Amino acid sequence: MSQRDIRSLDLGMLRTFDALMREGSVSRAAARLFLSQPAVSASLNRLRDTFGDPLFTRTSHGVLATGRAQALAPQIERVLADIAALLEADQPFNPATSQRIFRITGSDHASQRVLPALARTLTAMGSSIRIVWETPGTSPVAERLHKGDLDLAAIARIRPPRDMETLVMYEDHYVLVTRHDHPQAGHPVTMDSFCAMSHVFLGYGSSVLEDVIDETLARSGRQRPAQIAVSSFGQIIDLLQRSDHAAVIASRVAQSHADRVCAHGMPFELPAYQMLLCWDIRANGDPGVQWLKREVAQVLAGK
Repeated sequence: MSQRDIRSLDLGMLRTFDALMREGSVSRAAARLFLSQPAVSASLNRLRDTFGDPLFTRTSHGVLATGRAQALAPQIERVLADIAALLEADQPFNPATSQRIFRITGSDHASQRVLPALARTLTAMGSSIRIVWETPGTSPVAERLHKGDLDLAAIARIRPPRDMETLVMYEDHYVLVTRHDHPQAGHPVTMDSFCAMSHVFLGYGSSVLEDVIDETLARSGRQRPAQIAVSSFGQIIDLLQRSDHAAVIASRVAQSHADRVCAHGMPFELPAYQMLLCWDIRANGDPGVQWLKREVAQVLAGK
């Protein structure tokens, strides 16, 4: 690349390239960077001029990286990592002056606890830090943390993961919830009544909790109609209020919605779960992520 080409390339363009590679969409890349779609498109056009290649072609589902872009991707990722290390070397992280974008994944219940407190902290110090909170998807959390797509995860697990750094926030148990005027309200839940109700569950992909429940029922020759999968506790609570469905959720989540749903004891034993704060091992050397972890942990560890 000529000297003129080098001068035509700036950090914003490299970040745009990286976001497009990770998101596969101009709109999602714009959201990732906290920029407008026209700004991302303009940056992409400059990238195309600089590298003499389309880099990303439009499809019905977003954008697809060309062969040239795929070859450039690991080099640009290293450059961005080196620049980040250069800027952070021997410099204490100052959340009041930082302009970093942090990405956290967790349930809507966790976000309702964490985000208001975190927002107050950032506002009080006049910080320009930006927070993106995502609900868990189907991609493994550990993989997304390692790739740098996430900085932190607040997740509930029956079986502690071994592929992430973890900090236990608290332990809790599961309960069955229905609306207050559900036909089951006021009556002990039996195995038969449990299996007679249609169930709603969090559709995070492969759920250890749902597997444990179904395996437990199968051992006694029973099964339940697991009818609807949703992506948030809020959706579960709204649905339960308008139907005769039931759901197995964390006791703390049920308590936070006690005015809307009724909690019942389980008719069989379930293992307790741990609320975990998770991060990639490489983030142990990132003072920004360590600051964020301390702030989130302080909120989650409280009652």
